[in-house]
Amino acid sequence: MDSLILWIILFTALGGVLSVFAAAAFLLVPEATRTRLLSPMVSFAIGALLGASFLALLPHAFETPGVDVHRVALTVLCGILVFFLLEKMVIWRHCHTHDCEAHVPDVDRARHAATGNLILIGDGIHNMVDGVLIAAAFLTDIHLGIITSIAVIAHEIPQELGDFAILLHSGFSRARALAYNALTGLTTIVGGVVAYFSLSLAEQLVPYVLAVAASSFIYIAVADLIPGLHKRPEFSATVQQIALIALGVVVIFLAHSTLH
Repeated sequence: MDSLILWIILFTALGGVLSVFAAAAFLLVPEATRTRLLSPMVSFAIGALLGASFLALLPHAFETPGVDVHRVALTVLCGILVFFLLEKMVIWRHCHTHDCEAHVPDVDRARHAATGNLILIGDGIHNMVDGVLIAAAFLTDIHLGIITSIAVIAHEIPQELGDFAILLHSGFSRARALAYNALTGLTTIVGGVVAYFSLSLAEQLVPYVLAVAASSFIYIAVADLIPGLHKRPEFSATVQQIALIALGVVVIFLAHSTLH
């Protein structure tokens, strides 16, 4: 078997399934501690997502021989607009608490269950897309694949934590929530494997998939994660947020420089 597919399977598993179990383990932490740690995790994830987009994914997409730079830029713009529409359809929302405004719980039990099912469907779609993006990065360069996976993992853990909270609030038991979330995590591997066999036959598409990956990361950071940080406007919190965002960018920069 081609070693590249093994890399893709390994890192899509890390980005999908293991992030679910990491988030589940985080639920065992006392709620007060969990709440205190969540904002720093989100801040770091913002830096990692933006760093991966602007320091790794987009440069590789633009530098691909024979690629039309304007088409790649247009792909990024269209990707951001598509993710906006997906969020409007409530299948792409990144919740980090059980009372996320996109999935406001209702007193009716049936609607609670519907909210949980919607989270699972949206998470499965999102994870599959993550798998495609990771595979496209590996098809370009193994180092780029690793960096993309780091960014995915950085935002998946706080996202999965929020998903767990919503599922539990929707009436799922801890065991059932873990099992269903693990199954949706497997779609990351599915997306990666399917992308490997399809994109390897159409290498000219890879730069544009990298552009979609960048637009996804940029949209998640700017539209979903950053607004949550504005809920803590005090100076000390702002300094901490900026420092952790910068740390996320630095980690991606150092990983990119070291791996190359």
